[in-house]
Amino acid sequence: MEEFIKILSKPDNIPIAIMAPLVIFFVWLSISQGLRHDKLSKEGKKDAIYDEMIR
Repeated sequence: MEEFIKILSKPDNIPIAIMAPLVIFFVWLSISQGLRHDKLSKEGKKDAIYDEMIR
Protein backbone atom coordinates (compact mmCIF):
# COMPACT_ATOMS: atom_id res chain seq x y z
CA MET A 1 0.00 0.00 0.00
CA GLU A 2 2.88 2.36 0.73
CA GLU A 3 4.26 1.89 -2.78
CA PHE A 4 0.85 2.62 -4.30
CA ILE A 5 0.54 5.89 -2.36
CA LYS A 6 4.14 6.78 -3.22
CA ILE A 7 3.48 6.30 -6.95
CA LEU A 8 0.12 8.03 -6.79
CA SER A 9 1.49 11.09 -5.04
CA LYS A 10 4.15 11.81 -7.66
CA PRO A 11 3.48 15.17 -9.34
CA ASP A 12 2.84 13.71 -12.79
CA ASN A 13 0.22 11.25 -11.42
CA ILE A 14 -1.81 13.72 -9.35
CA PRO A 15 -4.07 14.81 -12.26
CA ILE A 16 -4.89 11.16 -12.94
CA ALA A 17 -5.68 10.61 -9.27
CA ILE A 18 -8.07 13.56 -9.36
CA MET A 19 -9.61 12.58 -12.69
CA ALA A 20 -10.51 8.99 -11.72
CA PRO A 21 -13.09 9.87 -9.02
CA LEU A 22 -14.52 12.62 -11.24
CA VAL A 23 -15.05 10.18 -14.11
CA ILE A 24 -16.73 7.69 -11.79
CA PHE A 25 -19.01 10.42 -10.39
CA PHE A 26 -20.09 11.71 -13.80
CA VAL A 27 -20.71 8.22 -15.16
CA TRP A 28 -22.91 7.49 -12.13
CA LEU A 29 -24.71 10.82 -12.59
CA SER A 30 -25.42 10.22 -16.28
CA ILE A 31 -26.66 6.67 -15.69
CA SER A 32 -28.97 7.77 -12.86
CA GLN A 33 -30.42 10.59 -14.97
CA GLY A 34 -30.87 8.24 -17.91
CA LEU A 35 -32.75 5.75 -15.76
CA ARG A 36 -34.96 8.52 -14.39
CA HIS A 37 -35.72 9.74 -17.92
CA ASP A 38 -36.47 6.20 -19.09
CA LYS A 39 -38.94 5.81 -16.23
CA LEU A 40 -40.67 9.08 -17.11
CA SER A 41 -40.76 8.10 -20.77
CA LYS A 42 -42.40 4.76 -19.98
CA GLU A 43 -44.98 6.56 -17.84
CA GLY A 44 -45.82 8.81 -20.80
CA LYS A 45 -44.50 11.97 -19.15
CA LYS A 46 -42.15 13.06 -21.95
CA ASP A 47 -42.74 16.74 -21.18
CA ALA A 48 -41.51 16.16 -17.63
CA ILE A 49 -38.15 15.00 -19.00
CA TYR A 50 -37.53 18.39 -20.59
CA ASP A 51 -38.73 20.19 -17.47
CA GLU A 52 -36.29 18.17 -15.38
CA MET A 53 -33.38 18.85 -17.75
CA ILE A 54 -33.78 22.65 -17.63
CA ARG A 55 -34.25 22.68 -13.88
